[in-house]
Amino acid sequence: MVDVFDEVEEQLRAERYQSLAVKSLPWVATAVVAAVIGVGGYWGWKSYQTSQADKASEAYQAALETAQKAGPDKAFGQFKAVADGGARGYKALALLQMGDIRIEENKTKEAVAYFDEAAKAAPDPILGDLARLKSAFALMDTASYKDIEARLTPLAGEKSPYRVYAKEALAFAKLQAGDVAGARGDFVVLANSLDNTSEEVRQRAQAAMQLIDSGTAKDLAAAVKAAASLPAMPPMGQIPPAAAPNAAPNAAQ
Repeated sequence: MVDVFDEVEEQLRAERYQSLAVKSLPWVATAVVAAVIGVGGYWGWKSYQTSQADKASEAYQAALETAQKAGPDKAFGQFKAVADGGARGYKALALLQMGDIRIEENKTKEAVAYFDEAAKAAPDPILGDLARLKSAFALMDTASYKDIEARLTPLAGEKSPYRVYAKEALAFAKLQAGDVAGARGDFVVLANSLDNTSEEVRQRAQAAMQLIDSGTAKDLAAAVKAAASLPAMPPMGQIPPAAAPNAAPNAAQ
């Protein structure tokens, strides 16, 4: 009798398992299909991003070559085509180039707009801060000290790679606003700071101090403009891999 009961119980257990498997099959199949679609979609999107970055890299390099051979203004349209694309790193670099071209054409308002757009598009703080710095420099002759201070103070922090340039620009902005004593104090710091990454900054600070001490303040406008002699682009070592023109294509997204 015990064997009969065990046999019946085993049969009932098998039937329950079979019923459960039949009920679960649609859910399992749906989960498998969803997983396949998800993985396929992810790899498809990554492939699309790589393709877009490849095209942006080639287009940006072609624009640089045009600028070198025919002049920057001839390459403006090519840089704009890159900026209209979807690869954020190259978009920011192209906008910076467009801003530089407009600066050379004395179209400050357009240049500032491109620099500000580059700051928003930049995928990395280093590239974004460079755009903000160039925007502030473009406005040095026209904006109020408060406006310049608001733009530069965030870039003058100790962790900012552009802190020396930002501090120098703030000193010149003070000078331009008539705060000669405050500007001289800043120039003293810049001239003696071991933090200077550019010997040119140190030399400009010393020259500004000499002009202040000689009382030739009327000649300082030229010194203010000299402060705008930033490198056109940051050293390649400071450009984030995601934005570097020669970086891996998919890194520029």
